[in-house]
Amino acid sequence: MISIGFLESNSIARGVEAADAMLKAAEVRLVTAKPSCPGKYHIMICGEVSAVESAMAAGKERTGGSLIDDLIIPRIHPQVIEAIHMSVMPERVRAIGVMEYYSVVQAVIGADAAVKAAGVTLLEVRLGTGIGGKSFVTLTGDVSAVEASVQAGTREAAENGLLISKIVIPHPHPDLIPTLL
Repeated sequence: MISIGFLESNSIARGVEAADAMLKAAEVRLVTAKPSCPGKYHIMICGEVSAVESAMAAGKERTGGSLIDDLIIPRIHPQVIEAIHMSVMPERVRAIGVMEYYSVVQAVIGADAAVKAAGVTLLEVRLGTGIGGKSFVTLTGDVSAVEASVQAGTREAAENGLLISKIVIPHPHPDLIPTLL
């Protein structure tokens, strides 16, 4: 099973340096490394748990005092990584769920919890770029599966005060679907 490491810095320069250190420290694959709003830099890597742990330690050291948040998920669902790259195009879109967060890390945690909770397909995990630093997750599946997934995917963020909103649309209008993909 693949694991991911996520690191967020409030310095773009330190974030770039941390990404380089992470990739040099262990056999990991870079999922994403880019600036996000407002002036943050986030890095996501994947690989074996021990390699991700080593790379994360090196990255955290390089961020100095600019580290905002970090996370390791030992057994991430593969759909989360695919949806971060917006590479998922389901054959059929049924009910739609949207989970919106104040935190990039909470979006990754929420996406993983949602897809593990029920038989849904993640459409996208948008991580803070171009939306004021907020993040959101969109998913599809049968109505009951989407409802269960949205509930599971927002539980932790709601407890931490990092959930903005969540919705389930049982039968979305066909003209809405292309705007979600």
